[in-house]
Amino acid sequence: MKKYLTFLFFLAYAFGYSNPITQTVRGVLTDKLTKTPIPGANVIILNTNPLKGTITDELGRFKVDEVEIGRISIKITFIGYYDVNLTNISLQSGKELVLNIEMEEQVVMGEEIIVKANKDKSVALNKLSMVSARGFTVEETERYAGSRNDVARMASNYAGVVGNNDSRNDIIIRGNSPSGLLWKLDGVDIPNPNHFGATGTTGGPVSMLNNTLLDNSDFFTGAFPAEYGNATAGVFDLKMRNGNNENYEFLGQIGFNGFELGAEGPISKSKGSSFLVNYRYSTLGVMEKMGIDFGTSGIPYYQDLSFKINLPRTRIGAISIFGLGGISDIMLWDSKKDTADKKIDFYGGEGFDLTNGSDMGVIGINHTYLFNDKTYIKTSLSASGHRFATVIDSINPTTKIKSPWYRNNFIDKKILISSFINHKFNSRHSIKSGVELNNLRFNYADSIYKLYKGRFEDIRNTDGSTWLIQPYAQWQFKITNYVTLNIGMHFTYLDLNETSSLEPRLGVRWKASSKSAFSLAYGLHSQVAPLPILFSLSEVAENTYVSPNKNLDLMRSNHFVAGYDYKVNEFTRIKAEAYYQSITKAGVDGNKESTYSILNEGADFGVWAPDTLKSTGTGKNYGVELTIEHFLNKGFYFLITTSIFDSKYKGSNGVENNTAFNNNYIVNGLIGKEFKFNSKSGKSTKSLSLDIKTTYAGGKRRAEWRAVQLPDGQFYQDYIDDNAYSLKLKDYIRTDFRIAFKMNKRGFTQEWGIEITNLFDNKNVYSNKFNKQTGVGSNTYQLGFMMIPQYRIIF
Repeated sequence: MKKYLTFLFFLAYAFGYSNPITQTVRGVLTDKLTKTPIPGANVIILNTNPLKGTITDELGRFKVDEVEIGRISIKITFIGYYDVNLTNISLQSGKELVLNIEMEEQVVMGEEIIVKANKDKSVALNKLSMVSARGFTVEETERYAGSRNDVARMASNYAGVVGNNDSRNDIIIRGNSPSGLLWKLDGVDIPNPNHFGATGTTGGPVSMLNNTLLDNSDFFTGAFPAEYGNATAGVFDLKMRNGNNENYEFLGQIGFNGFELGAEGPISKSKGSSFLVNYRYSTLGVMEKMGIDFGTSGIPYYQDLSFKINLPRTRIGAISIFGLGGISDIMLWDSKKDTADKKIDFYGGEGFDLTNGSDMGVIGINHTYLFNDKTYIKTSLSASGHRFATVIDSINPTTKIKSPWYRNNFIDKKILISSFINHKFNSRHSIKSGVELNNLRFNYADSIYKLYKGRFEDIRNTDGSTWLIQPYAQWQFKITNYVTLNIGMHFTYLDLNETSSLEPRLGVRWKASSKSAFSLAYGLHSQVAPLPILFSLSEVAENTYVSPNKNLDLMRSNHFVAGYDYKVNEFTRIKAEAYYQSITKAGVDGNKESTYSILNEGADFGVWAPDTLKSTGTGKNYGVELTIEHFLNKGFYFLITTSIFDSKYKGSNGVENNTAFNNNYIVNGLIGKEFKFNSKSGKSTKSLSLDIKTTYAGGKRRAEWRAVQLPDGQFYQDYIDDNAYSLKLKDYIRTDFRIAFKMNKRGFTQEWGIEITNLFDNKNVYSNKFNKQTGVGSNTYQLGFMMIPQYRIIF
């Protein structure tokens, strides 16, 4: 009996004081400029007792086992390089933490000096960016309330970005059209990565990009480096992470973006190769039956697939293959709408039946070869395609008979070959030079039904191809450890009409002290107009058509930016920027004097333009931005961003007006707290996260109009052309709230969350709708209170 009681005592002791749950931390350490591995560096897991750490091997690899899960901090040191400090990284029981870390070499002038610097969480990964650039983590897309795990909606929290449209995730930067944004994935230009994304636009209702597959990435809002072209507003440079190359891991998730399944693991452990794949299918049909209102009477159906295969150690260098694709369709039939349902449809139109489908896909291969410890070359080959098709029928309000009205089928295909070589002469001088060759193939067909002719009449009907060629070169000169100069040149050439643009880029950063830094940058950027606009048809005689826009010039934009950064402490910083942007050669009406400008397009499900344009339009954007940010520390963070700006343009009539995106001001405030709980048994750890966000922004712009009565007693909306976008809707105010509970047990992690959009059910104006029967306009409103549940398991 005594032995039995003693056994029970020790068993109870073991369960009550069992070892904590642990996980592995590993990764690869490389030089930031040359991508060569750094052997012999010290890697320490801070605040562990006893202190845990290791040294990188000849391939720059490191591995630390049995690290207690939770928030961890890592310090990496190596002689001649700046220290790297990574803080508050989430370590989960269901997934190993695999890191790819880059170290920056110090500048040594004369006698050797030692300079220490922590990794700035706000600085972009791209070493050639001086201003208007920010790096971000995948965790931010999950943490920020209202982001819905969407990188585009997350970016709307940053200074200079306006997000006041609940129906779409368009990124409006400093008053620019969303069409001025460039999307890149693993170094390759990609089409609009959103479901229901129209040709010529960059946003949509739901993103195809799966945040669980992304690595740390960059977001640029102006004066970006020379390697980026064919964009005038900003750049989203996204990286897809590699799969786990030692263990198999799986993910299951359900939320706003869909039912989701993911898997990753090694292909060959000895060669470090891995795979990563994720599939997602729409859940909105299920959520609609639960009473969740998405602002549309139709049910969106979509699915997408993402994958990556990484082969880091082949005989010919490192190779990675990646892909992203999605299909989507929706039927917005006003003829099937319940007549008692007075709800306004964001996406459909009163008196019309609309059927829409869109598909997008891209597959690419990257090859990186290291010549030596100073030079490497990276070459990419990709193929992408995008299709956007719409059928619209009009409905007679009296007889309810359906008549054909509009048809379109736009197909874009692209083959891209890009290559660059990077060489570091020494710790002070480095160059990067490359070229992008884009073979653009297109097939555009759309038509509108002419009742008096009894047939469809083409708006476009073309099939062809052209080349977009973009060479570039950039040089970085570290004058001292405190002053860095970047100089670059980009060249854009469109073979279709032989237009070109030579674009200088310049940036300088002076680190005045350990806490403050000043930056200046200039860049000339150009962009090709959406290709469907170039092929609009104009009837010059009976059944004789020409394409007058084919020779439209490249739009050009001069960016001037000045910035100041102040580091309050290790976790808090203040950043201010002032900018001026001058736009020339924008497409405006070529038939008559009017207020039309292509600068106002891009935030809808299509790009409209007169059949004849000329490149004489101008525009300007200027403003100031302020960011106050406290990075996550001890479970607490906050972010406050403020932007005050003005955005103007001139059409062919030469009159200066507000652009459609001139909201004038926006303020975002985000705050969050994470509470951690450990079970007494040590079998699990739990955390509770609370996040809240409030946005206050200037209202959307609209044109002035008057009602004109027709002979049949109905009214039509006559826009007053001279007063384009002169009126502003009511200011936009929205508060979002997120609560999430996470539980880590040995071998797996579970998370439950609820996101509440528009917590206080504020009535934000969506548009001013015109009533044909009364000739009166009335406001329609954006999404009200909406609750979105989410569940995730990782094992």
